[in-house]
Order: sequence, then C-alpha cells, then structure tokens
Amino acid sequence: MKSFVKVMKALSDPNRVKIIKMLQHKSMCVCEMQAALGVAQPTVSKHLKLLEDAGLVDFRKDGLWVNYHLTDGGGSPYVAALMGNLRHWLEDDPQVAQLLEKLPAIRREEICRR
Repeated sequence: MKSFVKVMKALSDPNRVKIIKMLQHKSMCVCEMQAALGVAQPTVSKHLKLLEDAGLVDFRKDGLWVNYHLTDGGGSPYVAALMGNLRHWLEDDPQVAQLLEKLPAIRREEICRR
C-alpha cells in the first residue's frame, strides 16, 4: 500500500499534475517548467523530486541540461495504470489547455540567457 499512497500523494498537487501534463508533450528542463508554471525554481525542483520518488518522472543529463521526462511506469503497476489514463484526463481543462498553449513559445535558450 505504501507505493500506492506515494503515487497518489505525488498527484495530489495541481502544479505536479500540470508538470505531468506538460511532460506528456515534451521533455523539459526545470527553467522551462518554471516559466510555464510561473513559480520559483526551488518549488519546481521540489515538485519534480516528489514525482521522481513516486516513479512518475525521470531525468537524463544532456551536457548542461537536465531533461525531465515521464517514465513508462514499468516500476509500478499504479504508475503504469495512471500514466495510461492521465494521457486522456484533463485535456479539456481550461488551466491545462492554457498551459499547453504556452509550451511551443517556451525556449530554454532564451529563458536561461536572462
């Protein structure tokens, strides 16, 4: 039951759900997520750590960048089931739709140059 509760707690915050929805569309670094969500970098990092600990996201280092992406859920039947459903859930939610509209304009090269 412990792993089930960990996954559910990880998805109990609106910003963490938004992170999941963004990562369904592309791999992102922390600065890109920060720009999309409009929250501080440490806040995004804490959200990502919880999602990672629950087995929902993972990361890959690519030179200077750390790219976060969704897992396939292979480590947990709960994550696997939720990832399949989350792909279809909330697509028509106004907050999620607005966030997804921003994604093409968010470019890490421009954000990190500031």
